[in-house]
Amino acid sequence: MTFRPAPLRAAAVLAAVFIAARVIYRVLFNGAGLGAPLLLDLPQLRLPTPYAHVVLLGPVSAPGVWAAVVSALPIAATILAFGLLNAWVDVARGFVHLARRGPLQGVARMLVVAWSALPALADAVTSVRLAFRLRGEKFGPRALVPILERTLEHAARVAAALELRGFGSRGAHRSTDDDGTGHTQAPLLVRDARFRIGDTELRVADFQPRPGTVSVLTGPTGSGKSTILRGIAGLLSHVDGGNLTGTVRVAGLDRAATPPRETARSVGVVLQNPRAAFATTRVRDEIALALDLRGVAAADSKARVAEVAERIGVSALLDRTISTLSAGEAALVAMAAAVVEQPALLLVDEPLADLDKWARARVIVVLQALARDAGVSVIVAEHRAEALVSIADSWWAIRDGALVPGAAPAPSAPAVAAPTAVRDTSAPPVLTASHLSVHKNGSPLVRGASVTLYPGEVTALVGPNGAGKSSVLVALALGGGKGVEGTIDTGTADGGRVALVPDASDDLFTRDTVAAELHAAERRLARRRGAAPVAPGFAAAHLARLRGEAGIPVGHEHPRDLSAGERRILAIALQTLDQPRVLLIDEPTRGLDPAARTAVARALRAAAEDGAAILIATHDLPFAHGLGARILPMRDGVAPAAEPETATECASPPQPITLPLIVDRLPDVAPGKPGRRIRLPRSVELTLLAVANLLALGAFCWPLLAAALPTDAAAAMPYAALAIAPVAAVAVVVSLDGSVRSAHTVALLGVLAAVGSAVRVASTGVGGVEAVFILLVLAGRAFGARFGLLLGTATIALSSALWGGLGPWTPFQVFACAWVGAGAGLLPKLVRGKAELVMLAGYGIVASYLFGLLTNLWFWPFAVGAGTGISYEPGAPLATNLSSFLLYSLLTSTAGWDTLRAVTTAVGVAVVGRAVLAALRRVKPVSGGMAGQGNRTAQAQERSAEESIKELPVRSGQSSGGSPARRP
Repeated sequence: MTFRPAPLRAAAVLAAVFIAARVIYRVLFNGAGLGAPLLLDLPQLRLPTPYAHVVLLGPVSAPGVWAAVVSALPIAATILAFGLLNAWVDVARGFVHLARRGPLQGVARMLVVAWSALPALADAVTSVRLAFRLRGEKFGPRALVPILERTLEHAARVAAALELRGFGSRGAHRSTDDDGTGHTQAPLLVRDARFRIGDTELRVADFQPRPGTVSVLTGPTGSGKSTILRGIAGLLSHVDGGNLTGTVRVAGLDRAATPPRETARSVGVVLQNPRAAFATTRVRDEIALALDLRGVAAADSKARVAEVAERIGVSALLDRTISTLSAGEAALVAMAAAVVEQPALLLVDEPLADLDKWARARVIVVLQALARDAGVSVIVAEHRAEALVSIADSWWAIRDGALVPGAAPAPSAPAVAAPTAVRDTSAPPVLTASHLSVHKNGSPLVRGASVTLYPGEVTALVGPNGAGKSSVLVALALGGGKGVEGTIDTGTADGGRVALVPDASDDLFTRDTVAAELHAAERRLARRRGAAPVAPGFAAAHLARLRGEAGIPVGHEHPRDLSAGERRILAIALQTLDQPRVLLIDEPTRGLDPAARTAVARALRAAAEDGAAILIATHDLPFAHGLGARILPMRDGVAPAAEPETATECASPPQPITLPLIVDRLPDVAPGKPGRRIRLPRSVELTLLAVANLLALGAFCWPLLAAALPTDAAAAMPYAALAIAPVAAVAVVVSLDGSVRSAHTVALLGVLAAVGSAVRVASTGVGGVEAVFILLVLAGRAFGARFGLLLGTATIALSSALWGGLGPWTPFQVFACAWVGAGAGLLPKLVRGKAELVMLAGYGIVASYLFGLLTNLWFWPFAVGAGTGISYEPGAPLATNLSSFLLYSLLTSTAGWDTLRAVTTAVGVAVVGRAVLAALRRVKPVSGGMAGQGNRTAQAQERSAEESIKELPVRSGQSSGGSPARRP
């Protein structure tokens, strides 16, 4: 247990504000004139009917002010007590424990995902802000679209990771057709199979990798390597919306009829970009996730995690947070998490991407050990196939839409430098950086870097992961900035632009079609040229030159639905459209096959011949040599000058690589007694949900309902309301927990709750909910009332835990926000286009005012206290109390914060509503595709998952936003 002072400080401030507000109410309404000495003698003013019982101002005395302060102390003390509780209780760890053992594991796991998504959300905001600066656009409402796209992609990856680890599994499957060790004799059998997604089909005639071997899949960018791996893993047919035909048996089970969660113990999967798919915040928890989902006892899980971490070589990382891992460390942690259950089959997608020479060597050693010593059948899809020649047992290639036997790639001949235009030594440099240092949060990223770039020359920064290459490029592109020291001189008399294609190049996409991106780029180019006309199709032609013969769709395809290589080339095209004088590219060949790399190299040579100075940061040393680049090696944040012939890919000394001790299989870990989840019949669930919401509404309205009760009962109403609200909230959570059975729902709710929580904490109004209404309204509209109810609940729970705001007010906030999201889901479904946005904006205005009235109503008697003209009077006529409340609400909320909330919501829906709805509706529900209409077995096995996300309508023809399989 760790003490966190922030919640206590926040509670102290809130308590002080509450006391001050109580004094102001007492002075403003009927004065505070009890005894002497008299501080102020303000004239009294009686209001007209229906507020004739209200008197404004009056005499103010010291005893009267003190009495007001004393009357506020009990509630102020309650606020402080909850602040102290929040300071001592680690709510995030509580989420983890509930997700392992509690009866509400679905909701708890969703909150764990939400908590782990917060760092990724912060990174997304930073990255998108940078991308907007690089494009020369103002960071404004449009930035919400790429930020949301990134979070939805994160949700898709987390959903896949949870599904692959066994979330929602009905049993602990191990094939009985084994060799006595729990491994099947044939971990995978694919025969006469077809893998389909969208308009693409891949054929596999016969693929049966043996245990203890490494099989490598190769093929051009977009050929379908990831699609085949996701098909074998089960994601294609049960998550991505594709389907399988023919024979695909994994661990003895028919893949088309068996979702990934049911084969989690037999199949380990490492997806592309593993850092984006982690579902927890700590390395230890990430590796243990599959065991926790299976209900393994905590002691057994901890021991297994320690053993696997030791064998993979990540023991030193166990207590690290996920966000601090390098690319190489993240790859190894992902492998440890994938093999913690000792699967018979391991699928690894692009494990060597983004890794330096020594990180690649470490990953290759681990893959070899898993195959040779642990007997795992390892299947790797990889562009950098040459690095795997020493461990591969079989080679497979994708040609003409089919997976066929291939051959090991021939060793690459030493790259023949193809020099760019000879540098004019008399020409001045176009960019000079001297003694450049970059710091982030007090930690040095770059120290003493000096870079000089000349027109027509290509320069390459090479070095290990974490050396500071990307930080140098960003500093040069922005010309300095916060945390940057040293001098940067562009040296361009004509004001030539410095353009950067960043590491996260997808953040450069802010439109929802490729055509719109190209059109927007042409408009920006016209503005930079002083409104000079740009020929229509200029951007498309530029893109075509970069891509070469293969071509990239330039119509209504979403940019993020392109393959990884196609997205990379599109980003390069957008940033080079105006022929910048200095072009900086971070990892230009990431995700590209040899043909695409050749196209990029040709484009870079052409830019250099036109006089541009080009600086790339890369691990692809042959690519740099092929450009005739001057090499600058980096190590530990330092970039000394170096001659090309002496430079190496990594200026750091080789680190010793030891073979992991994966010799004997670990003993199997038996599942513990799983926590009993509460599963309610649908009729009971709906009844409980209705009753709980009615009780909650009664708790909100207790000051008005008390007038109808006997005097004794009316006196107990405030305490009854405070007791009813949390009970009703728990009842709602219990009834909705069954709706979060699928990994997709857990991930999508968790990630969107993280977005809502960040917006809520950053907001400034009462309850901090102005801007978050935009998300609640649009998400409720896109996914339905049940989803909106859950999202509102999760947003309040997470944000309250985030800033330590849990208290007796939390259940009321939960219901108020949940009703906003649910109400949007109940609006007429057939309304579309501009009419839909008008309807949602109008709903947002109404919901904002109703939200303010409800949240004011239950708290009004506590806020004002007794003795004022607008105080709650037990036993008074309903009209009197109602008029007092309306006056209180008008002066304290309706005319101010509620109006601001309504305006913010309406404007937000009008500005970003169409794009955000489009992004949300691109998200495909789990099981939306299944394995074909005739697959009754698969449909029966998935029926519970489909029922659990009925609120997410299946939309035919839509792609799963952010899914790596959206295009093969």
